[in-house]
Amino acid sequence: MTTFKTTITNKIELPQRIKRLGELSYNLWWVWNPTAQRLFNKIDNNLWESVNHNPFRFLKEIPQATLISASKDPIYLEVYDRVFVLYDAYMARKDTWFATQYPKETGTIAYFSMEFGLHETLPIYSGGLGVLSGDHLKESSDIGLPLVGVGLLYTEGYFSQKISEDGWQEAINNPIDFSNLPLNVVLNKDGSELMIEVDFPDGLVKARIWELRIGRTPLYLMDTNIEANNPYIRQLTTRLYWSDINLRIMQEVLLGVGGVRALRALGFDPSAWHMNEGHAAFMTLERARELVVKGKKFEDAIDLCKSSNIFTTHTPVPAGNDEFPLWLIDKYLSKFWPQLNISREQFIDLAKHQQNWGETFSMPILALRYSEGRNAVSELHGAVSRKMWNSLWPEKSEKDVPITHVTNGVHTATWLARRMRVLYEKYFSPDWQDHLDDPEMWSKIDLIPNNELWAVRNHLKRKLSFYAQERGRLRWMKGSYHPVQVIASGAMLDPYVLTIGFARRFATYKRASLAMNDFERLLDIINQPNRPVQILFSGKAHPADEPGKMLIQEVYRAVKKAENGGRIVFLEDYDMNIARYLVQGVDIWMNTPKRPNEASGTSGMKAAANGALNFSVLDGWWREAYNGKNGWAIGPDAELSDSEQDIVDRESLYQTLENEIIPLYYSNRDAGDVPNNWLERVKESLKTVTPQFSMRRMVKEYTKRLYIPAMK
Repeated sequence: MTTFKTTITNKIELPQRIKRLGELSYNLWWVWNPTAQRLFNKIDNNLWESVNHNPFRFLKEIPQATLISASKDPIYLEVYDRVFVLYDAYMARKDTWFATQYPKETGTIAYFSMEFGLHETLPIYSGGLGVLSGDHLKESSDIGLPLVGVGLLYTEGYFSQKISEDGWQEAINNPIDFSNLPLNVVLNKDGSELMIEVDFPDGLVKARIWELRIGRTPLYLMDTNIEANNPYIRQLTTRLYWSDINLRIMQEVLLGVGGVRALRALGFDPSAWHMNEGHAAFMTLERARELVVKGKKFEDAIDLCKSSNIFTTHTPVPAGNDEFPLWLIDKYLSKFWPQLNISREQFIDLAKHQQNWGETFSMPILALRYSEGRNAVSELHGAVSRKMWNSLWPEKSEKDVPITHVTNGVHTATWLARRMRVLYEKYFSPDWQDHLDDPEMWSKIDLIPNNELWAVRNHLKRKLSFYAQERGRLRWMKGSYHPVQVIASGAMLDPYVLTIGFARRFATYKRASLAMNDFERLLDIINQPNRPVQILFSGKAHPADEPGKMLIQEVYRAVKKAENGGRIVFLEDYDMNIARYLVQGVDIWMNTPKRPNEASGTSGMKAAANGALNFSVLDGWWREAYNGKNGWAIGPDAELSDSEQDIVDRESLYQTLENEIIPLYYSNRDAGDVPNNWLERVKESLKTVTPQFSMRRMVKEYTKRLYIPAMK
């Protein structure tokens, strides 16, 4: 590997006794270790909240006198020492799962993704795809997988959401101050910034490389906002998912082609190459170009690269797959096909897709054709994908199309509430976190007394309610909120009421307003005397998605109606912080996609690990998880027309709430007001959902079925 170094751009002066806080702030290991987070919020919780849980910025802004005081506090120092014993043991561990299972494997896996959701302080993610990518890196670190992440660093990230009084989503783009983030710019030996170059029509585009550490896993992010580039190119990495198709294709060329060049400049020679969605598919061609330059024919080069390429598709909706008009390919890649020693026609044929309106260059087709490993993200999505892409293998029947599935999972430690973790530590073995995907270990859930589990669940619901109330109060104080909006944001939440959460990207197929289609009936359900229900909505629509924004407006207008008594809530500006409060604090996680359009979904898995029950259409992951005792299904497991599905699912949703969920929650409570029948279902969910849908199981499955074959 080429020698290079990173630079810490902002030195932080810390008292010697607690000097390693600076080191900890530069490694996102603290994100999934609550005790490590307490090293910061115990010093000054108000500042910790005001800097949005950013330890690097926290240490820059905390008064020196406060740090000195903490360095002399024996109670604080005891926690400090304990955290660094854990951190050092984690970083030095040799007997990881990968090391013990594959002791002779020395290769590296390159993991490309357009977005990474690691923590709310770094908003370079838009939703589930990015959070899955972030969880993938964290779990790779946990099990010792030799994986390196590659992506883009956006100077404005994804937008902040503001909901107008009328319910219209306003997108606010906030510049990210890199100096307040634990990022290191990568330098050459001579101290200059390491750069890569990509050829575009107007000349060479330069990008610098930043390093971010996620436990043992490095993530490298490219950024074009440098003086060497012209103003138009500098904005290339300003935002995630530009609507401007010129910038969009340039971003994908930078990710795929530039990402390979960045890894080479850093000295990596990966033996497996994973594309998380089709955005990085140009990677396949850059790898082939490297071999053509060395004298191989293009056909041999692309076949050789194909054997070590892996492609994960995440959408069963054809419109959700990136495709570019041919004139755009001519504009931005006309210099590329001569380097492959092929003609324009041969280049276009690599990924040509015939549409009703003409031919396009399809990124998923490029990735599918030139990857030996191909997978969907749930069992049902696998079947849908094989049907959708059968035309690429016309000689095969639909069931034999070579696209398998690896169902998604979640990084348990990131999403697990601290109090739930304490409960598990009490009743599981000391090494329980090494066995997150082991159903036998999770069977010990039955050892937890119902009253103890219920006490933790009530604590988490109170946290959610108080968070929403305080958030609304602070926004009202700023003068930009109408009193009705304060109520709509959760000012009247009750922590002792059955609470349902619905939070996700507001795409139309997710049918966020399904529960409101018969609003009078919904009002009767949520306003039952002695059996009330409250529903919390949250989520963003892409700024260019007008139907999605109209859906938010429809939901918000219902939220504002006085008849619901403040029991329907919309939490604006959905991010990973709000997501944690919701998945930890609700009783029910509701999901209403139009089947079979939900490739997988993961938010319900996070809620399940915290003791919430899923109430969902049998689509994506829930179709595999549901066993009749660990949650509830909305509608049948059957193919229906769109209009039929809306009617059948809405009726199923209302009837299940009225006849099963609400009675189970409020009935048959013991003398301590503990709903034992409800908790038996919660325990069934914890035992069956949490191990099966952990990121631990998912990454192990990728390793055994896709990475190791590619590496060999």
